[in-house]
Amino acid sequence: MMGQPAGIVRYTTFVFDCDGVLLDSNRIKTEGFRAVAGRFGAEAAEALVQYHVQHGGISRYRKFEHLLANILHLPAGAEEVQALADAYGEYVEENLLTCAVAPGLPELRKATAGSRWMVVSGGDQAQLRRVLTNRGLAELFDAGIYGSPTTKDDILQRELDAGNLERPALFLGDSRYDHQAAHGAGLDFVFLHQWTEFADWTSYCSHRGLPHLTCIAAVADWLSAAAVPGPQM
Repeated sequence: MMGQPAGIVRYTTFVFDCDGVLLDSNRIKTEGFRAVAGRFGAEAAEALVQYHVQHGGISRYRKFEHLLANILHLPAGAEEVQALADAYGEYVEENLLTCAVAPGLPELRKATAGSRWMVVSGGDQAQLRRVLTNRGLAELFDAGIYGSPTTKDDILQRELDAGNLERPALFLGDSRYDHQAAHGAGLDFVFLHQWTEFADWTSYCSHRGLPHLTCIAAVADWLSAAAVPGPQM
């Protein structure tokens, strides 16, 4: 693959989660869920936060459906869910424009110049594209930026079917769902833990033999290390 250093593991496509991988935004999202659900009381807000943390990587729409249907026992129609999602989006977007960006992105892009990059996130797709454009990151992802309400599983399958996502591919994520989605699509996976909210990530990775790195800045060296075998699913 042209443009890659000698010895690098040659992936055709790199897939990135956004929150906790590209941006230090997990805490922003968590506080957003707490704030929006707070109108229903502190107990409901805390229950949603716990659900959010336990189900990192799934869309805000599914989380607000859970809040309405399973925590509050209220109708979870499309209009009600959208209203909560809109309030949440307004709360988090300003902070997404100022939070830290993962170090090492330009260096990794240069090291993988022969590969295509895409974002597959649980964040709202329109907001995700807007934020990454405003942060000057969108141009890195020549294979596209994708998010909810479509699930990660469906996005990966759709892009595989379309030929936009080609294997061998590596998914860089920070949640259990990221790994499950990657595994289901036949992608290799590396867990990035610097900003994760998945408390049990060490045990999860250990039991499955998953490679794990601190952050994106460590990926190029990991790929280039002659002693590193291909990732294990």
